[in-house]
Amino acid sequence: MSNSPVRAQAKGAERVSAEGNSAVGEHGVSKRAKAANRKAAEPAKPATGAAGAAGATGAAKPVKAAEPRKATKATKATKAAKATEPASSAKPAKPAKPESRLAMVRRARRINRELAEVFPYAHPELDFRNPFELLVATVLSAQTTDLRVNQTTPALFAKYPTPEDLAAAVPEEVEELIRPTGFFRAKTKSIMGLAAALRDDFGGEVPGRLDDLVKLPGVGRKTAFVVLGNAFGVPGITVDTHFMRLARRWRWTESDDPVKIEAEIATIFPKSEWTMLSHRVIFHGRRICHARKPACGACPITHLCPSYGEGETDPEKARKLLKYEMGGLPGQRLDPPPGYPGRPAPPLGASEG
Repeated sequence: MSNSPVRAQAKGAERVSAEGNSAVGEHGVSKRAKAANRKAAEPAKPATGAAGAAGATGAAKPVKAAEPRKATKATKATKAAKATEPASSAKPAKPAKPESRLAMVRRARRINRELAEVFPYAHPELDFRNPFELLVATVLSAQTTDLRVNQTTPALFAKYPTPEDLAAAVPEEVEELIRPTGFFRAKTKSIMGLAAALRDDFGGEVPGRLDDLVKLPGVGRKTAFVVLGNAFGVPGITVDTHFMRLARRWRWTESDDPVKIEAEIATIFPKSEWTMLSHRVIFHGRRICHARKPACGACPITHLCPSYGEGETDPEKARKLLKYEMGGLPGQRLDPPPGYPGRPAPPLGASEG
């Protein structure tokens, strides 16, 4: 009887415990507490969404907090690595914008103006006294220099001064006179043939029309324009090897066909400039802008030349490459026109120094 109150108190405690914990394990720990302890002991699983991040346990939070810091460090390391990359790994510079047609035309015309200041004395470099002599000399100038032609023609024209005289000549005698110009047999046939055509078809006179000139033996468009421009004052573009080379170097054309080059250049310059343009370009090609080794370091128009650097750029070395009056040497004409600043060329057989 004395233990009844104690038993009653114990039963009351069991009821309180049952209401607060729902269930109590055999060791006096609630089943809910045991479940919580097991969850705390399990490794944290990465959250897969907003609900996972919100329901993460305290043990998982430090891991989550560390991830952004690692990413930041990696980003800084990447930036540092990029900053120390060699310059060779940098992206190549964008190529220069191609020159427009308008810009090329303006540059070409400026080249012509500046060459006019450099060579105000530019002229045909063949000696002649009339259209017939100029025509024959131009035919003879193929595959040789104007200097060699000028040294050869005085004896030829002294013996055969007119088309009638040359047409009636003995071929072997003509061959011997023009032998120094090379290809003398083929050239003899050409000049005697054109002399006969002038005698028979044009009354012994050189015609002043392109269509008539190109019908003569050995006469093409280049020869015809030399005669028309310098004997008749008819504008024309003389596309010889020098003109072709410089027109391509200056990016006036990409063609290597003389007829196409002539047509393209004709659209760049006014007709009134054609003859003198030809003289200036040929002068520049013979004296400065040579085929094998251009004297770039002594060229007065390098600021306009897209091919600068193809030749010698050292000024002292380049000056030694200059020819004719630009290099202090005799010119090509034995009888140069007034105003020519150089020395006359020596006659055949004389020293050229």
